[in-house]
Amino acid sequence: MPSSVIRRFTYDPEREQLDVSFTTGRRYLYHRVPPAAADAFRAAFSKGRHFNAHIRDAYDCTELRRLNPG
Repeated sequence: MPSSVIRRFTYDPEREQLDVSFTTGRRYLYHRVPPAAADAFRAAFSKGRHFNAHIRDAYDCTELRRLNPG
């Protein structure tokens, strides 16, 4: 199901980094995200709800360059 909050995300299993782009144009890189957490996020019916409950405050992150919304 498409998310109204998350535009796209990618996961690098070697670095355990989750790269999340939001519909607002903001982009964050989450560090030390285990593969099981990334798999659960990928499988979640509601990406936004899962992100808020299990990723947002659970992992350190770095804000990356801002994307143009739209």
